[in-house]
Amino acid sequence: MMQLPTHHFRPLPSLPPGSWLGLLGGGQLGRMFCSAAQSVGFRVCVLDPSNQSPAGSVADRHIQADYLDEAALAELAGMCSAVTTEFENVPARALEILAERLIVSPAADAVAIAQDRIAEKNFLRGCGLAVAPFVEIRSADDIAAAPDTLFPGILKVARLGYDGKGQVRVATREVATAAFAAMDGTACVLERRLALASELSVVVARGFDGETAPYPVAENVHGNGILVRSSAPARVDASLAREATDAAVRVAHSIQYVGVLCVEFFVLDDGSLVVNEVAPRPHNSGHYTIDACVTSQFEQQVRVMTGWPLGGTQQHEPAVMINVLGECWFQGEEGARREPDWSRVVMHPRAKLHLYGKAEPRPGRKMGHITVMGDSLEQAGGLAQRIATDLGIVGV
Repeated sequence: MMQLPTHHFRPLPSLPPGSWLGLLGGGQLGRMFCSAAQSVGFRVCVLDPSNQSPAGSVADRHIQADYLDEAALAELAGMCSAVTTEFENVPARALEILAERLIVSPAADAVAIAQDRIAEKNFLRGCGLAVAPFVEIRSADDIAAAPDTLFPGILKVARLGYDGKGQVRVATREVATAAFAAMDGTACVLERRLALASELSVVVARGFDGETAPYPVAENVHGNGILVRSSAPARVDASLAREATDAAVRVAHSIQYVGVLCVEFFVLDDGSLVVNEVAPRPHNSGHYTIDACVTSQFEQQVRVMTGWPLGGTQQHEPAVMINVLGECWFQGEEGARREPDWSRVVMHPRAKLHLYGKAEPRPGRKMGHITVMGDSLEQAGGLAQRIATDLGIVGV
C-alpha cells in the first residue's frame, strides 16, 4: 500500500453554513457543486481562468485567474475555509500551495497519481487490482520492444487525456510508432485492447475520518470515448457488483483519499473485472445520484470538505442518465444551429433535464444531461431511448 502524507488541516469542528468554500475549476461539475453547496447555506468562490465558465456564472464569487497565479491562490485562501477541485487536471501544485493555509480535499498527492496514467496503473497494480496489460512508452524504442501480445492496442497519453482525447487505436507496431511520433514524443502507455462485455463505474466518498460511502454500481455505454448513457443499478450479479464496490473502496483507502472519486471498470467477456482508471472528483456516471439517491455526489463532496457526516447513498428508484452533447443543436440536413425542443423532455414527469449554461454548443461538448427514473431499469431505459430519439441523440 502506498504511504501518503496526512492532511495538514481538517474541518474540526465541522464548518457551519455561511462559510466560504473554494473551488478550483469552472466546468459543469463545479456548477453542480455550487448548487449543492448553496442549497445547504454555503457560499462558493470559484477560481477559473475563463470569463464564461458554467460554475463561475452561478458562484457567489469568481476569481478569473490561472490556477497557479500566486495572488489569486492567496486571495482564495484568505477568503475560504476549505477548497476542493472539480476536474483532475488542476495543477497538483496549486493544491499543495493551498494546503499550507487551509483545508484541501482531495490532497495534491492523490490528484497527482490520477493525473498520470503511468503512476495510476502502477498504483492500481500495487493495490492488487487487475489492469489491462500495458507498457510505458517514452520513446520509439519502447514501442519496438513492446510484447506482441499488446497488439492490437490503444496508445494513450500519460497526462491530460479525458473523454477519449489523447487516445489512438493501434492495430500494429508500425501504426503505434507513427501515432507516437504524431504525439511529439509525449509519454504514453500502450495497453492491450480487451474484449469487453460491459463497462461499470463506482462513485465512492471518503471522509477525513476514513469513513466511506459507496454509491450503487453504474453500467456505462461510451461513444467516441465520451459517456453516452449510465444505468443504475447496473445489470450485473450481486457478486460482481460487490467486487467492484470493494475495489473502489480499496482504492480510496489505499490512496488515503478525502473527497468523492470514481473508479471505472471493464468487465471482460470471461466475467473478470479490470480497473480502467480513477477520476479524483465527482463523475459523469454519477449524475444520476442528483435525482435518484438520498444524497447527490455533489452534496457528498460538500459534506466531506466541511467535516459533515457522509450522507446516505441509497437509491430511490432505477435511473438512466443520458448525456446531451452539442450535436443536438445541429439537427437537420442544413446543419443550422437551433435550440433543441426541451418540451420533448419536460413533458415526461419522471424525466429531469439539467443544462450547464454553456453558450456555445459544438460536437462532442457536454451541454447537459437528462436523468430518467422508472419502476424498473427497463422502463427508465425505454423512456430514455424515446427522449434520445426525439432530441437526435445517437448511441443510447
